[in-house]
Amino acid sequence: MIHCVLHDPDDSVAVVVVEGIKAGAPLTGLILDEDRTIELECRQDIPIGHKVALKDMKVGDTVIKYGVDIGKVVQPIRKGEHAHVHNIKTKRW
Repeated sequence: MIHCVLHDPDDSVAVVVVEGIKAGAPLTGLILDEDRTIELECRQDIPIGHKVALKDMKVGDTVIKYGVDIGKVVQPIRKGEHAHVHNIKTKRW
């Protein structure tokens, strides 16, 4: 089963595409541009449509989703954690 999707293997986050992802669950991510999968462990509950971190990120790091810069990290994020507005902000302001 595919739990999250990303486009580019260099993306730092993937989008969760199933309901009920819980901390400790093994996740399978589909890299759409390469039609291959990756595996990671979920560290927090993550709602459908939200992002999961694919690598550890520190404050100031750029977040890449679908090959595009979507903002910067404002709180450290570990691989498998929920990545959303509480730890990522736009670079516009």
